[in-house]
Amino acid sequence: MKYTIREAEESDIPAIRPLIEESVRILAADDYSQEQIRGALLSAWGVDTQLICDKTYFVVENGADLIGCGGWSYRATLFGNDSEGNRDSKLLNPQGDPAKIRAFFVKPSCARQGIGSMIMERCERAARERGFASLELMATLPGQRLYARHGFEPGEAIEYPLGSKLSIKFVPMRKELREQAG
Repeated sequence: MKYTIREAEESDIPAIRPLIEESVRILAADDYSQEQIRGALLSAWGVDTQLICDKTYFVVENGADLIGCGGWSYRATLFGNDSEGNRDSKLLNPQGDPAKIRAFFVKPSCARQGIGSMIMERCERAARERGFASLELMATLPGQRLYARHGFEPGEAIEYPLGSKLSIKFVPMRKELREQAG
């Protein structure tokens, strides 16, 4: 199959939201409880319109069907959606700060077909072009497998509070970007 990747637009948001929900409800079900998934969909996972406005969020399509999304950021927020109160839109300094890899989701019926890798390659290239030498992200348990395949090293897992005595485990990960050969 031939997939296409492009910058996400505001008009894609109504298709991105159900893609995110379907992706985590199915692909994260082996790693998280349904209660954790519900809680994370309210805060940690979802649409971050800042990424779309910054033109650093991408969608992958199979014909007219949106089957994947993900992006990167040159801002300080590491993860979360528009409803998160702890957002930080401060611009990062490429000379010392790592760019952020953000919000990768794939339609479950299209999982493990190279869609996440397609998005990652686009993000790495864009971050490198903007002068960043490293990347960091906050991985879900199922997501860390993709990121490890792309050379990200895990840090110590954290428990992220979802409220009401509920938390979810995430894994911070980092990668140094290497210069592309000519």
